[in-house]
Amino acid sequence: MASSFSDETALGYEPPRNTQFNVFLDNRVGRLLELVEIFDGQALHLAGLSVMDATDHAVVRLVTSRAELARRLLQRHNLPFHEVEVLVVELRPGQSLTKLCKALVQAELNIYYAYPLLGRSHGGALVALHVDDLQLAGQILRKKMFALLAENDLGDNATPDERGPAAG
Repeated sequence: MASSFSDETALGYEPPRNTQFNVFLDNRVGRLLELVEIFDGQALHLAGLSVMDATDHAVVRLVTSRAELARRLLQRHNLPFHEVEVLVVELRPGQSLTKLCKALVQAELNIYYAYPLLGRSHGGALVALHVDDLQLAGQILRKKMFALLAENDLGDNATPDERGPAAG
């Protein structure tokens, strides 16, 4: 498999991007359970989950290890959803959310939202970020030695060899 950190372009570093699904649910008891049960027994890992609740509906943000399969499952179950690209950042020892935010603020990048992902990767916490310029954010975070992960890094089969170095 290709390393997450070998995506060079003529314009510079192109960070690995992950598909986040924004799933719209009726605000009824049991709807979140019905949603997550769709992924049970499937060949993917539900890596991220964030719920935004409103009076009559909820928006569930999902990040998985296999976006194409997740897309097909959501379509098969007739669930309304929208997709956006996010960065997944691993906070390794010596790194913090404060350092991550400072690096992006210094570049005058807006963080629209961030949320932790389920589980850890080699001991580091994982954070999903939606920012106004994914490529620039990826370049800055890479220079600051943050590891950016692709969807194949989020599954049960991800190994250190597939993840590549923190920076090139």
